[in-house]
Amino acid sequence: MTVHQWRGVIEEYRHLLDIPEGTPAVTLREGGTPLVDSGWLSGLTGAEVWLKVEGNNPTGSFKDRGMTTAMSVAVHEGAKACVCASTGNTSASMAAYAAKAGLKPLVLVPEGKIAAGKMAQAILHGGQVIMVRGNFDDCLRMARELSEKYPVALVNSVNPARLQGQKTAAFEIVDFLGDAPELHFLPVGNAGNISAYWMGYSEYAKLGKSTRRPVMRGFQAEGAAPLVNGAPVADPETKATAIRIGNPASWDLAVAAKEESGGSFTALSDDEILAAQTQLASKDGVFVEPASAAGVAGLLKAVAAGEDFSGKQIVITVTGHGLKDTATALEGFGQLVDVVVDADVDEAARAAGLA
Repeated sequence: MTVHQWRGVIEEYRHLLDIPEGTPAVTLREGGTPLVDSGWLSGLTGAEVWLKVEGNNPTGSFKDRGMTTAMSVAVHEGAKACVCASTGNTSASMAAYAAKAGLKPLVLVPEGKIAAGKMAQAILHGGQVIMVRGNFDDCLRMARELSEKYPVALVNSVNPARLQGQKTAAFEIVDFLGDAPELHFLPVGNAGNISAYWMGYSEYAKLGKSTRRPVMRGFQAEGAAPLVNGAPVADPETKATAIRIGNPASWDLAVAAKEESGGSFTALSDDEILAAQTQLASKDGVFVEPASAAGVAGLLKAVAAGEDFSGKQIVITVTGHGLKDTATALEGFGQLVDVVVDADVDEAARAAGLA
C-alpha cells in the first residue's frame, strides 16, 4: 500500500510556484500545518473560527514556507552564502535552511531586540550573527546593500521567491475547507505574509478552486503601526518583537491586499496582544509567541466594539510557536509555582482543591 507523506511546499505545489523550472527543493518538509478549530472563539463570536497554526513548521514559524523557495532558488542560481535582516524568526529559518543547503548564513539583527529562543536557533544552525546598533529597517537596508556589493543572496521577503512559498498557506486552507473563508485575520510586521496570502487566495480563485476571496484584516502593535498610521515609524517599539518593524518591505503589496479585499489594518496595544496570547493557550491549547496572537487579539477587539460575526467563516493565522519567546510570555505571571508540598498524595489533593 502506498501512503502519501507530506513532501514540503515546493513538491506539493510546484506547478503553482513561479520559480525556475527544475529547481531542486531545499526542504525540511515545511508546510502542511494544521488548521485547528477554535471552540473558544467560535463560541464567543457565533462564527466558525479556524486557527492556521504555523508554529508547527520545522523552525517554529511561517517563515519556513518562504525560506524553502528562496533558498532553493539561491542554490539553483549558484549562491554560496545568504543574508537576511531579522527580528528573529527569519534568521532562525534562514540559518536552518542554509545548513541544509550547505550555504554560509549571515544574520543582521537589531541589538538587544531578538528573543533568546530565536537567537539560539540562528546560532546553533551555524548562522554568523551580527548585531546592529539600530532597528530592523537599518538591518534590512544593510542586507540589501550587502547583496548588491558582495556575492550573497538576500532572502528577506523583498526576494519574490519568498512570497511564492508563503502563498501556499492559502492553498492549504482552501484545500482543507473546500473554499476560501469569508475573513482572514493575521499579524502584520514586514507585511510579506498578508501579501502572500492574498496572492495565494487570488490565484486559487482564478483557477476555479475557490468561489471567493476573503476579506483580509491585518493587525499591528500600536508602537509599530506604520500601515495603520499611513507613514513609517522611525523607532518602532512593542513587546511583540516579531512585528517590531517601522517601514514594511511589502508595504505596497499589503495595501493592495487590504484594498482589493475590502479589508483593514488595525492597531493593538501590547496588553491586548499579550492577553490574547494567554487566553489562546489556556482556552484552545495553542501556545504562540506574542506577535502571533495579534490576529486573535484583533478579533476580540472587534467583538468588544460590537462587531457581529455570526455565521461567518474566519481563519486566523498564528505565525510562530510560543517557545520562541518564553520570557515575554511569563512576564505577567509573577510567582510561577503556586504551591510546594511534601511527597504526599492527600496533601497534593488539598492543594489542588480536590479534598
